[in-house]
Amino acid sequence: FNFYASGLPARRPNSMNAYGIILNDIGLEPMIDDLQRLLQPLGELLFPGPGAAWDGHHCFIVRYRFGEDLGLDMHTDDSDVTFNICLGLDFTSAGLQFCGHMGAPNHRKHTLTYQHVKGSCVVHLGRKRHGADDISSGERLNLILWNHSSAYRQSDEYTYPEYIAEEGPPDSVCVSYTHDRDYGHFKDYPKGKEHFRGRGWCPRRSFEYAEFEPDCDKEQTQV
Repeated sequence: FNFYASGLPARRPNSMNAYGIILNDIGLEPMIDDLQRLLQPLGELLFPGPGAAWDGHHCFIVRYRFGEDLGLDMHTDDSDVTFNICLGLDFTSAGLQFCGHMGAPNHRKHTLTYQHVKGSCVVHLGRKRHGADDISSGERLNLILWNHSSAYRQSDEYTYPEYIAEEGPPDSVCVSYTHDRDYGHFKDYPKGKEHFRGRGWCPRRSFEYAEFEPDCDKEQTQV
């Protein structure tokens, strides 16, 4: 990242990644506009509705390496359709774990492990839960394009999404220390992240699986 050497301010690319750069902030918005127009037919083909009529985006590069972010907790994107392009550099252990869609009974069930390859792109719905494994060595850079459609966001599908009770306990690879009420039953909280205990919202109340128990005696009320 030669931009960091410039000394100019750089905002965090999103609420979870601490290291990276927002491309619109450094004058590349016109290029991303053109990229989005090129990708629009693919989005509409793969995902009718959320993949149609894009009229906004958030595009950024994230960096993973020792001493900075190593991986990323399970989450969904503030995106209708996401494109994730691996730029390199050299790295090992770069799995991207995919689980179910937000509100689906298999929301926290593992569906796919994708291995990043330099020059390759993975595309998915923003509401699909996913997380990045920690790298074991090297440095990984990814260009992420979040596509937004204001027409889709005014639809009933987006405004009133279906939410169904979970079919059973989650797969451990799919739990999130940031979001989940039962994380501690499946994994130990990472060092420095213990304060998230009791602050989760997932699964939503009244949509828990049959054997659900929170991992603490007192949960904070989620609005």
